[in-house]
Amino acid sequence: MTKTLTLEQVAEAMVAPGKGILAADESTGTIKKRFDSIKVESTPDTRRDYREMLFRSTEAMKNHISGVILYDETIRQKAKDGTPLPKIIEAAGALPGIKVDAGTKPLPFCPGELITEGLDGLGKRIAEYVSLGAKFAKWRAVIDIGKNMPSYNCINANAQALARYAALCVEGGLVPIVEPEVLMDGDHDIDTCEKVTEWVLKEVYAQLYYAKVPLEKTVLKPNMVIAGKKCANQTSWQDVAQRTLKVLKQCVPPAVPGIAFLSGGQSDEDATAHLSLMNQMGPLPWRLSFSYGRALQAAPLKAWGGKPENVAAGQRAFAHRARMNGTATLGKWSAELEKAA
Repeated sequence: MTKTLTLEQVAEAMVAPGKGILAADESTGTIKKRFDSIKVESTPDTRRDYREMLFRSTEAMKNHISGVILYDETIRQKAKDGTPLPKIIEAAGALPGIKVDAGTKPLPFCPGELITEGLDGLGKRIAEYVSLGAKFAKWRAVIDIGKNMPSYNCINANAQALARYAALCVEGGLVPIVEPEVLMDGDHDIDTCEKVTEWVLKEVYAQLYYAKVPLEKTVLKPNMVIAGKKCANQTSWQDVAQRTLKVLKQCVPPAVPGIAFLSGGQSDEDATAHLSLMNQMGPLPWRLSFSYGRALQAAPLKAWGGKPENVAAGQRAFAHRARMNGTATLGKWSAELEKAA
C-alpha cells in the first residue's frame, strides 16, 4: 500500500482527518522510567511485548493512528510470531517512522541549554531506515525557558540542525517531522511561552528556507502555547487554543500540510481538549493533529502492567485515548464524550 507514495502523499497521510501519530520512540532510558512506574523490568523482550500490544490494537491503529514513530531498537524488532514490527504497523494501515536524532548535549558557553546531535552519518542512517520500511523521520530540538534562557545561540543552533536534518530526510526519501519543543517545565507564564514559541518558529522556518527544504514534504511538531507547569497562573483551555493558533498563523507557512502537536507533559484530557478547541476555530491553512507519546500511552501502560492477561485491557485503554484524540482532530471532542466512554 505505502510503497509508491510520494513524500507529499506521506505527509498528507500523516495528518489525515480523524487520525494522528503515536510517538513510541522513547529511548531505552526513558522507557525504563515508564516501566519502573509499573514495576516492570525493561528488557528488549518486555519493550517489544508492550509495543506489540499497542501496534496490534486493531481498532485504535486502523481508525485513529496515521503513523508510529519508532526507536532504532524497535524498527529492527520482530513480534513474537516473527513478523517485523514495521510490517504490523503497515498491515494496520499506518505508516512506520523513525527517530533519527542522537539526543541532546549541553551547548558550550550556554549554561542550562541543549543542542540536539546526530547529523554525522545521518544520510547513511536514513538509507538504512528506508530499507527497514520507514516512511518518515523525527528530530527533536529542546528549548528551555529560564533565567537568561533561551539564548539566540541556542535557538539558532537548533534551528540550523533541524533544517539540515530535514534537507537530508527529503533528499533520502523520508518526510521529516520538524520538532522544536519549547518546554513547559518552568514557572514562566503563558505570555512568555507565546513570545518564545513565536521566536523559535520564525527562526526554524527561516533556516528551513535557507536550506531549501520543500515545506510540502514536511510536518511540524510544535509545543502548544501554555504556561509552565510550575506557574501559579494556569489559563483556560480556550486561552491556550487561541494563543497557540495566533502564533502558528504568524509563523507557519500554508505550504506545510499539517501540524501534529506534542503533548509535552500536559494531562491526557488537557492535550485532547486543546486540540479539539483549535480545530473548532477554523478554517485553518493546515491540518491540526497530534503526535502524542505519554498522552496516548500513560493509560494503556498502567492497564497492561506487564501482564500478558492484561493485554486486552491495555488495548482498550489505548483505543479510548486514540479515539478521543482522533475526535479532537475533527473538533468534536467533549468532556461528556470522555465520561460516556
